[in-house]
Amino acid sequence: RSGDTVPLRPSLSSTQASVEEREHTLSAEEIDKAFQIWTDPRNKATELKKRTAPILPKKGEKNILVTSALPYVNNVPHLGNIVGSVLSADVFARYCRIRDWNTLYVCGTDEYGTATETKALELGITPREICDRFNKIHSDIYRWFNISFDHFGRTTTEQQTKIAQEIFLELHKNGYLREEVVEQLYCSHCDRFLADRFVEGTCPFCGYEDARGDQCDLCSKLINPTELKEARCKLCKEHPVLKTSGHLFIDLPKIEPAFMEWFKKKTSEDQWTQTAKVIASSWLRDGLKPRCITRDLKWGTPVPLQNYKDKVFYVWFDAPIGYLSITANYTSDWELWWKQPDQVKLYQFMAKDNVPFHAIVFPMTQLGTHQSYTSVDHLMAVEYLNYEDAKFSKSRGVGVFGNDAQDTGIPADVWRFYLMYQRPENQDTSFCWSDLQLKNNSELLNNLGNFVNRALTFLYNNFGGVVPELNILEEDKVVIAKLSAQLGHYISFMDKVRLRDSIRCILSISRIGNQYIQFHKPWELVKGTPEQKLRSASIMALCANVACLLAGLLQPFMPETSEALRQQLNVPMLKLEAHFAPLLKAGHKMNKPLPLFKKIEQETIDTLKKRFEGKTPSPANIKVVNGHKDTTVNSVNNHASGDTSSNAEELTHQVQVQGNKVRELKAAKADKATIDKEVAHLLDLKKQLAAVLGEELPPPSNQKRGGQKKKK
Repeated sequence: RSGDTVPLRPSLSSTQASVEEREHTLSAEEIDKAFQIWTDPRNKATELKKRTAPILPKKGEKNILVTSALPYVNNVPHLGNIVGSVLSADVFARYCRIRDWNTLYVCGTDEYGTATETKALELGITPREICDRFNKIHSDIYRWFNISFDHFGRTTTEQQTKIAQEIFLELHKNGYLREEVVEQLYCSHCDRFLADRFVEGTCPFCGYEDARGDQCDLCSKLINPTELKEARCKLCKEHPVLKTSGHLFIDLPKIEPAFMEWFKKKTSEDQWTQTAKVIASSWLRDGLKPRCITRDLKWGTPVPLQNYKDKVFYVWFDAPIGYLSITANYTSDWELWWKQPDQVKLYQFMAKDNVPFHAIVFPMTQLGTHQSYTSVDHLMAVEYLNYEDAKFSKSRGVGVFGNDAQDTGIPADVWRFYLMYQRPENQDTSFCWSDLQLKNNSELLNNLGNFVNRALTFLYNNFGGVVPELNILEEDKVVIAKLSAQLGHYISFMDKVRLRDSIRCILSISRIGNQYIQFHKPWELVKGTPEQKLRSASIMALCANVACLLAGLLQPFMPETSEALRQQLNVPMLKLEAHFAPLLKAGHKMNKPLPLFKKIEQETIDTLKKRFEGKTPSPANIKVVNGHKDTTVNSVNNHASGDTSSNAEELTHQVQVQGNKVRELKAAKADKATIDKEVAHLLDLKKQLAAVLGEELPPPSNQKRGGQKKKK
């Protein structure tokens, strides 16, 4: 009957159902349409075509280029690094491939710059040895996590030098570079100019005593080394002196008119995340200034001008060009990907700290060449993933790093699932051991795994593993429509890179399957009359098709689980269509089913939580300096115990980060409800910090504290 509606999930509690399930009801038209698609003989399962390297764009097809932020080579990535860039990009790239879109996913280690040279000096080895060692560490970690790069490279290559120098010379030819003599810190003891990361000192903005010469880790403000108070050489700890040195700057204000036209077009199409838009807009609001792109280092891409032969490119000018050079090391036809913007859509994945360079500096560099480069279409930036409401810290042993995950006994797919479930798409989220256990045992084991195993085991034991004939009744049409609706949500969310919502659609589909089995009780029907036995067979045929659908939907998120399920179903990888249609024909023979997931016991969680909790310094290490609580930890005690921070420091950092977030939301004129929510969180953090320091939080006031002025 036209206009009639059917509740999407009438027997599920509202707490179980997703937003779409709770709010959406199916009309008779939707049910009929889903059934028409199901019965249309043109809608057949199609085996996914095998990809052959090199993957190149094809005219008239959907060509997707995916990159993830290049990880610094001398850092071991923690879970937050992994979820924000390489894993998110991998999930999306896998999705594009199973849609049969022409997709290339490239990444690699960012190997040049001060950080690498500093680390090499500390360890007494060459920068190349550092890079070789850590490139392998990164490669091994990503391989274990099943990150499906088409090519994982590095920036220390001949192609990098060639392409970076060509881009630089184009900027030079077009008049977008300017020479300036700048005051620079020079260490007499080390007999060298100090690049930004060779300098440490007190942040001029927030007073953090261990700020770097390029950025403060506490308040995230960008800093010039000469702005640091009590500056010291990172290598010898001596105080440097100011000397002059000639450097090259990219004249961003000169490129700004062309860039603003580009920026408005890109951001108006709603293809950047809100995080990316807010951060980029904040940078632009503060005004663009010429940016120095050279450094006094040995480890880097050489500047191809005679007067600057002893200098190298600054890493944030050089590193984004790595996407191009890594592609060039994959295929000599790299320009088909990077110089055909009308043929290619570029998706770039990163955490929010990388946004300014990908949203502003690199696109302006591309525009300054006056060449037709592929520039970012979809800038997919996320917030931060914390560890049990604290920061990851390798030095303190806090949090799970990539090489640790392999030793926990928890499969890579479970890690992938949980990290995507907690993906910090709109606000910071936390990795929590108890929640990992809950999601594994409830969603994977008791929901998804339970449906697949009970359905396929019943089919295997009662029908010899052969898919029976499917005879659709009216009530089955409703179920098919429910499944079609969830598949539609999944496709829509994945297209928009809303990966958290997509994974919830998978769980909704398995819940619908569980409900369907539980309601019809095929184990009773199979013992009844011939008609009841046929009904039992038909129910299980539909369930087998649902399991096959799940195998496809899981592939981007849990590739090993998807492969295991497809082996049990005895099917190849099928192309994912945007509609639900039969995937398994009657008579199809499946293999013996096995459980897909295992329970994570409380004992395991307790052990792992203790293993990665690190060490927290004693409150005795918080001392009073000039009438104020000093939250830095005594260095002598640190040396003995391995502690480098305190609860107060952690909360101070969170207050700074949350404060920046509130300011950015206000600047972007976000809706009042969103701002109020984040302000409330900021006040809560301040209360926690005050409690740790033994202070009382002052009452809210519209008056600014004396001496504090709002920066414009």
